[in-house]
Amino acid sequence: MAAPEKPSSPPGDPGQPAPEEGRLPGGVFVAPGAPRRWLARQLRGIGTRRRPRTAFVFAGGSSRGAAQIGMAQALVARGITADAVYGASVGAINAAGYAGDPTEEGVERLAAIWRRLTRDDIFPQSRVPTALRYFQQRESVHPNTALRKVIEEGITFEQMEQAVVHLEVVATSLHDGHTRWFASGPAPDRILASAALPALLPPVEIDGESFIDGGVVDNVPIGRAMSEGAERIFVLLCGPLHYTPNRYRRPVEAVLTAFFIAVHTRFVRELARLPEGVEVVVFTVDSEPVSRYDDFSGTEALIDAGRANAEAVLDFWQAGGLGDRLRPVRTVRAPRRSALVSARDEAV
Repeated sequence: MAAPEKPSSPPGDPGQPAPEEGRLPGGVFVAPGAPRRWLARQLRGIGTRRRPRTAFVFAGGSSRGAAQIGMAQALVARGITADAVYGASVGAINAAGYAGDPTEEGVERLAAIWRRLTRDDIFPQSRVPTALRYFQQRESVHPNTALRKVIEEGITFEQMEQAVVHLEVVATSLHDGHTRWFASGPAPDRILASAALPALLPPVEIDGESFIDGGVVDNVPIGRAMSEGAERIFVLLCGPLHYTPNRYRRPVEAVLTAFFIAVHTRFVRELARLPEGVEVVVFTVDSEPVSRYDDFSGTEALIDAGRANAEAVLDFWQAGGLGDRLRPVRTVRAPRRSALVSARDEAV
């Protein structure tokens, strides 16, 4: 999946040793065979100082969505802003929180909400044993009233179009199985629909149509961002970039494993077919894909890991790196290197 290498200047003092080769917690990707043309586009932008249209894409990932808060902290700390934000599932909740207040203070407020979340704040329990709830004649194992309260606390606007940053969230239609993107209308309903995990939370009815989790059909919606004109996309994943399915031991784990394979395959396919002129910067966090959806005990560790991993990838990106591995940097002839670096700084 790694994109071809492009000439880059050594980070820091040229006399210091280059970093050892190793896998990044994410990566930087452009269309295969296009780096030279992509670099030329950046150089042409020096005169106009035009910043590439930038999008943040918040992927789904249940309780592991806490990692996205740390990633957002790293972005805002460097002054990197979005022209549009796209979210699926828990990513829709985080995207909406960011879009309403895209500042360090706003992200810290989201972090505070995440830190206090417990299972009952999202998935309130009943007296019926969990195993039996899956066989009851009902729409879902849990109600969505608790999650709605968390969403309403996390956002600072009532209508989608009132967000400070353009916001879109995706949901899956139970009418025809297609994706439905919401960019206007009452925000809590749209975000709740995008996060309606099948079987666990009930479908949400909007304009007479029922919707479930948008991650079912588009868990990492970089395609939507590109179709809307994004040239630079920062992807906030809740899991690893290279997903290796584990051997499952229970039937429910087999279902979850199949689901993760399906949603990850679409992202990998889109990442491998980027159109020329589009740059995708991916942040990841290593986490067991098959885990309890209602376990929030690792929130603080996920926030820390998300921030640290994003910082590592941003350092790599701003030093001119390409691909998903740290490689020994070779000295190259780059007469306009200083201009190229300043163009990258201005673009941020």
